[in-house]
Amino acid sequence: MTAEPLKITVVLADDQAVVRDGLVLLLSASDDVTVLAAARDGREAVELVLQHRPDVALLDLRMPELDGAEVTAELAVSAPEVRVLVLTTFADDDAILPALRAGALGYLTKDATGEELLAAIREVAAGRTALDPSVQRRLVELVSGPAGTPAATPPPPSQPPGGLTRREVEVVRLVAEGLTNGQIARRLVLSEATVKTHLNHILAKLDVDGRPGLVAWAWRQGLGGEAVR
Repeated sequence: MTAEPLKITVVLADDQAVVRDGLVLLLSASDDVTVLAAARDGREAVELVLQHRPDVALLDLRMPELDGAEVTAELAVSAPEVRVLVLTTFADDDAILPALRAGALGYLTKDATGEELLAAIREVAAGRTALDPSVQRRLVELVSGPAGTPAATPPPPSQPPGGLTRREVEVVRLVAEGLTNGQIARRLVLSEATVKTHLNHILAKLDVDGRPGLVAWAWRQGLGGEAVR
């Protein structure tokens, strides 16, 4: 007899009842996800996560009592094994960067499809970053300055920064542009597995917090322009 695969357990939080109930229905219809509880505000989210210890906490970014970033910060201390996926209504929400700093692994906007949300939950449950392209663009804006204002970045170094190889710098630049692994593979004429290997090496060398942290690092280093020659 084949053992039934373990389900990903989720506690979700959203202050809008219709959104909260819709998320519960959507996730409960999946074969590999179980919703353990649903919270109405940030404080209740912390309590339910500590009570149930799910694999993933799915958090609205704007909630009463505590917002998504504040909940993420509390969970980083009291339940560090729980991975956080944040939902935001707008990609220009100024709480995105605080949530990243607090330790969230994933960011999606609420116009994501059900498929995209489930895929993000699976990625985050596995300890990988799931980042909506529009949120990634907002992270770049937050690091580089207001729209239309050129960022004050250092000139491109003669040697790649952070101990990276020139190929790794090319990968970093394309990540900072918002490209997926598949798009990077096609751009650099590599296999997707090779791109993933490069990214693993890059993250290990730089000790940054996943893909969002890598984007922020890239723009601080002035790696948002043309590829290294």
